[in-house]
Amino acid sequence: MARLFGTDGVRGVANAELTPELAFRLGRVGAYVLTARQRGSRIVIGKDTRISGDMLESSLIAGVLSVGVDVLRLGVISTPGVAYLTKLLRADAGVMISASHNPVEDNGIKFFGGDGFKLLDDTEDEIERLLSQSGDSFPRPVGSEVGRVYDEPAVNAYERFLIGSVSHRFDGLHIVLDCANGAASAIAPDVFAKLGAKVTVLNHQPDGVNINVGCGSTHPHVVQRAVLANEADLGLAFDGDADRLIAVDANGQVVDGDFIMAICARAMHHRGQLANDTVVATVMSNLGFVKAMEELGIHVERTAVGDRYVMEAMRKEHHVLGGEQSGHIIFLNHTTTGDGILTALQLVDTMVEAGKPLSQLRTVMTRFPQILENVRVRDKQAWRQNARIAQALRDGETLLGESGRVLVRESGTESIVRVMVEGPDENVLQECVSSIVHVVREELGV
Repeated sequence: MARLFGTDGVRGVANAELTPELAFRLGRVGAYVLTARQRGSRIVIGKDTRISGDMLESSLIAGVLSVGVDVLRLGVISTPGVAYLTKLLRADAGVMISASHNPVEDNGIKFFGGDGFKLLDDTEDEIERLLSQSGDSFPRPVGSEVGRVYDEPAVNAYERFLIGSVSHRFDGLHIVLDCANGAASAIAPDVFAKLGAKVTVLNHQPDGVNINVGCGSTHPHVVQRAVLANEADLGLAFDGDADRLIAVDANGQVVDGDFIMAICARAMHHRGQLANDTVVATVMSNLGFVKAMEELGIHVERTAVGDRYVMEAMRKEHHVLGGEQSGHIIFLNHTTTGDGILTALQLVDTMVEAGKPLSQLRTVMTRFPQILENVRVRDKQAWRQNARIAQALRDGETLLGESGRVLVRESGTESIVRVMVEGPDENVLQECVSSIVHVVREELGV
């Protein structure tokens, strides 16, 4: 069978690719691999607000129970909430049913180990190997040995953790929250209100099909308009499972993940809390972010695109801050995965501590212009061995000099080569990307 696990769990169109039958089997095999299957073994399960969550949750739970493992059912909660509560409740594993910022027809199943971290590749490979076997030789206990479901009202414990992560109250601040009609809808407004902020809440009435529709972190113009209309101090936009954050300052300027990391890194560096004076970011982070960190004496370690690669580097080298331009930020001194609400709290806490508005804090870095073009090709790997393309890249790097860069990578899901150039002069960037794209199309284009 084709590989199921991508960079963020198993995903697909619900009831077409990600079927109830597959969810049942993932529950059985996942429970078999991740627990000792002894009395008392248990798995935490949560979901976002999309309509297919109930269907997949029911099948997944049935699979877990069928091997004699109990389920602690959290209901609607954020992905990082599942990760936190898996560890807090001392469960053997955790599962989140969500497709994050994807449209409502998609869904996903993501596993966490008992430590609250995403599974290692080897563990995912073991689950896939067992799924691919013909037949089903896993335990089928009967009678009193079948697993039980317990509804676990633990969201309040997660909220207490979030509130306890900051050092200041937010009295006097007017904050607009865009909850994307997703998992943040019930949690984020409550947390910020308890910390004293005046809260204006957008898109917090999920109906099963409106998750991420024209709202949330992938549509920052919504919170931009609301911040300006309400004369608020800032806006915070989450995605469907609340593991990402995009912010907006009082002037309506977007503050993406690079800016958020830069602001928080500087504050942590000044407090002596930035381990190894290092931030981990992907190759897609803006060159302006890297330059700003260098000026502050902070090293930026680059990884491949994907928060799992950021986390791997952080854990290996004991770093505490990392993330992506998309707003998926990891504060490893607080929790085990990217958490949009926690990130929002850390950002606002930094504002209060500094006594400065977000519009002033964002000047820590200047964003360099970026141009990205996608080229559909016959073979997305072939650019790596193509002499003409290699020469075009060298010519582009020479043209940009030390103040710019060229990044070429293949899409993970399509036959596409992505060409990204970055630097201070947009005219030079356009000349550079056009030249490279022209050669890629001539050599590999469909």
